[in-house]
Amino acid sequence: MIRIAVLASGGGTNLQALLDACAAGRVDGRVAVVLSNVPGAGALDRARAAGAAVELLPSRGVADREAYDRAVLERLRPHAPDLVCLAGWMRLLGPAFLAAHGPLPSTRGCPRVMNVHPALLPAFPGLHVQQAALDYGARFSGCTVHFVDAGTDTGPVIVQAVVPVLQDDDARALAARILVQEHRIYPQAVQWFAEGRLSLEGRRVRVAGAAAAEGALVQPAS
Repeated sequence: MIRIAVLASGGGTNLQALLDACAAGRVDGRVAVVLSNVPGAGALDRARAAGAAVELLPSRGVADREAYDRAVLERLRPHAPDLVCLAGWMRLLGPAFLAAHGPLPSTRGCPRVMNVHPALLPAFPGLHVQQAALDYGARFSGCTVHFVDAGTDTGPVIVQAVVPVLQDDDARALAARILVQEHRIYPQAVQWFAEGRLSLEGRRVRVAGAAAAEGALVQPAS
């Protein structure tokens, strides 16, 4: 069973998906600690309700990113996480933090920090991505679970889910449908990690025993 640390800045619905998956046995792990940089974040209440340890480390007004990352590391260290999951974490992580959670022999080249992003990377990294997809005229959007590197949403892709962009969509409606898929594929990626099924070859993440998807999607369908 792996120990998971979750970094969250907001309401924590992806945190809740991980908590629920652990409780149901769909993830062979437990959320050991939840750290937020925002006082009053809903994620903290979700963590307390689930019995996870809670750490609050406000970042507002902190200019020294490296010092802040070191402080986060110090808060996480007693909880000895095997994997760090970002769930709406609104800060970039620097080299020191990533190095502290780099690959181990047991992780087959895989880093130990994951994120979920509400777009089909490498398209639309960063913020406000649903509106960006709409403005571009994309026919499909979706979400991506990826390992975290020093860039902005540039790490190796683990799994993606595709969501059609409907003709009457606005950003809120599209985001809501994507979020359903985030809650589905994020726990799945964490479980693959827990099972030791992930390996990294260059930028390609291999999933041992994964079934291949078949067919093609067309939008609009006719």
